[in-house]
Amino acid sequence: MARLRPHWAVLLIVGIAAVVIYVGDQLSKAWVVANLMEGLRTPILGDFLVFQFARNPGAAFSFATGATWVFSLLAAGVVAAIIINARKIRSVAWAVVFGLLLGGTLGNLTDRLFREPGFGQGHVIDFISTPWMMPAIYNVADSAIVVSMVLLVILVLFGVQLDGTRARKTNAAKDMNYGANATVTGSGLGSGSGDSGGN
Repeated sequence: MARLRPHWAVLLIVGIAAVVIYVGDQLSKAWVVANLMEGLRTPILGDFLVFQFARNPGAAFSFATGATWVFSLLAAGVVAAIIINARKIRSVAWAVVFGLLLGGTLGNLTDRLFREPGFGQGHVIDFISTPWMMPAIYNVADSAIVVSMVLLVILVLFGVQLDGTRARKTNAAKDMNYGANATVTGSGLGSGSGDSGGN
């Protein structure tokens, strides 16, 4: 699952994933603002997929409205943490996780910093509604963040670390080496005893 790549290649994957999500998020929001009426439901695939333009002052999926400044600061902290820790990544899978998270976080942070009603308090543009799955309205950035969290959990469960190594396999290899050394030592002691008996 976690293929190893040179440092520059992994950082390139992080950057490409982040740019794709960020550009897709901002372009889709620009289209929504220009073409959809706020609050109006526009069925795309019946009730399976509905576009509904909404301005969200809270967190992802319209939760915790009224704390925009807090989420702006948290998002800035997440971006800084991703940039700082990206140099530790050697795994393609982790690079995708970081890229999706970075692109999604930057997408919503851009809204909070530069959209109305003011700097740091801007409302995030949401428009994707899937009533069959959840009542909340969300956007491309939210989706990328959720996908990155799902992938993160999977990587953690499988013991894949940032450098691409697997913790469980490493421990198993140590146990095997220990067992092999013990066997060799035991064999050596047995041979010596046999020689002594012969003498």
